[in-house]
Amino acid sequence: MISVKGYAAQSDVSPLAPFDFERRDLRPKDVLIDILYCGICHSDLHLVRNEWGRSIYPMVPGHEIVGKVIKAGKKAKRFKIGDPAGVGCFVDTCRECSNCKDGLQQYCTGGLMLTYNSYEKDGKTVTRGGYSTKIVVDEDYALKIPAKLPLEKVAPLLCAGITTYSPLGYWKIGKGHKLGVLGLGGLGHMAVKFGSAFEAKVTVLSSSGAKQQDAKRLGAHDFVVTSDDEKVKQLANHFDFIIDTVSAAHDYNTYLALLRTNGVMICVGLPSGEEQFSPFNLVLGRRSIGGSLIGGLPEKETSAIGL
Repeated sequence: MISVKGYAAQSDVSPLAPFDFERRDLRPKDVLIDILYCGICHSDLHLVRNEWGRSIYPMVPGHEIVGKVIKAGKKAKRFKIGDPAGVGCFVDTCRECSNCKDGLQQYCTGGLMLTYNSYEKDGKTVTRGGYSTKIVVDEDYALKIPAKLPLEKVAPLLCAGITTYSPLGYWKIGKGHKLGVLGLGGLGHMAVKFGSAFEAKVTVLSSSGAKQQDAKRLGAHDFVVTSDDEKVKQLANHFDFIIDTVSAAHDYNTYLALLRTNGVMICVGLPSGEEQFSPFNLVLGRRSIGGSLIGGLPEKETSAIGL
């Protein structure tokens, strides 16, 4: 076994504290990654606080992991010692279902193994994440990272980046589209950068006016404070798409009304409560509400190259 130092939550009310644990010895296709950077995702907070009701303690969070390969199994061929590598939100899947075979491993129907707060295939070993010094992962679930990229800036791509990149690609959002980005946090700032890069006209919808300068710097064309009722009303029937990144309770109906006919509201934030919306806001404009979960392995490596 491989001794590792990390930070763990012991319960839903305890702060993160130093925690020593062990990783498995390398299997033939595993790589051992020395973790250099790990992003902080809002889902880490949700899970540490057990806001989704499925937390496993002690918990070592973190699924935006970037480092360098320091050891490889006998049959591992994709990485050389010293290569930069990343690990995102999952570390294995069933590999056999239609989604896995289509490169949509995030929707694995046979057993998605999350990077932390999950179980390995033995059904009893708890996975532990990137708030730690090292991680062992099958090389097929580690991500190649171009050496020219600054690793500290790559880390957020492995959750916040791919979570917004994937729906933009799936719904083919780009030039000629009016895109609203609801919320300018970890997910929202990546949605603005990608949306702008894809040549959509991006408007940030934020509860904080203090974020306007940042929104414009990231590529937003417009900025609206959501507490300004008059300004929000002026945006009725305006957007082709809205990417909803908010992870706190909010009124879906307000933002559905901002969509044009055939518009789509894409939910990527995950509030801990039960949200409500009126079917009238869908039916009267033939609008849709959809969702998107992170991304598959092919999309992750594409997004890392894309920026």
